[in-house]
Amino acid sequence: MPLDPVSAPAVAVRGLVKRFGDTTAVDGLDLRLRRGQILALLGPNGAGKTTTVEICEGFTRPDSGEVRVLGLDPISDNDRLRARIGVMLQGGGAYPGAKAGEMLRLCAAYSADPLDPDWLLEVLGLTDCAATPYRRLSGGQQQRLALACALVGRPELVFLDEPTAGLDAHARILVWELISRLRDDGVAVLLTTHLLDEAEELADEIVIIDHGRVVASGTPADLTGAQSQDRLRLVTTTPVDTEALAIALGADYRCEPAGASTCTVIGPVTPQSIARVAAWCADENILATELTAAHVSLEEVFLSLTGLAVRS
Repeated sequence: MPLDPVSAPAVAVRGLVKRFGDTTAVDGLDLRLRRGQILALLGPNGAGKTTTVEICEGFTRPDSGEVRVLGLDPISDNDRLRARIGVMLQGGGAYPGAKAGEMLRLCAAYSADPLDPDWLLEVLGLTDCAATPYRRLSGGQQQRLALACALVGRPELVFLDEPTAGLDAHARILVWELISRLRDDGVAVLLTTHLLDEAEELADEIVIIDHGRVVASGTPADLTGAQSQDRLRLVTTTPVDTEALAIALGADYRCEPAGASTCTVIGPVTPQSIARVAAWCADENILATELTAAHVSLEEVFLSLTGLAVRS
């Protein structure tokens, strides 16, 4: 039964497959984004995230699977869908000779009820460069203008591709605040980013994909908390023989160096295991300055699942 375009999820993807020659870019992927939520799609280069987003935006046709965006088919219903979504492209998508203010007003003219372009320029710190041609804007200004063009039409759903790439710390926080306000206003956001702290800060749900498949999904707390309960962080004044410590703790434990005088003890964290680590340090005449249940970062989760560093 077709989904009601009004009550349907912002994005519903099931069994998505896309091939380019002999390469399968997306391999049976499922994805669901609720309205008024932020979903961060993460993955290393070549994982299939850009292809997935381009299919949802209606720029690329899938080979198989079902894709519905605001209850509509992004290919056959593209004309109906275009007015309801905002797309921020990594390359900016602006005419090189167009002035920043002109470009934003052109985008606003495509909408029946746009935001005030002058207000949006002010919010994003672009008022002073409104008369500057796009090609003469700094990378950060181009990035903020691309975001403004995606938002000016009051979309129900926004696709943001690396929204803070190249921005300084102040501009990055400003964009984070604006994205959070979109969610507060009921706008759904599908975000791709290589900045894992950005995903952890903004997203209601994170989906990690690799080789075109979902390898993990959940809230940031779900993804990091599942592994945190089985780790201890040990900081000492002198380096630790991690192999000797692991032998002393027993077969259920292993130790990994995490710095010159820091290591991670992986295994069941109990009062007894904490006491055994402390006792081993005392026996070895090693001063432990910190012994805590470790918080696993999103980056550690990402690397454990994909084995690759995050790259833009």
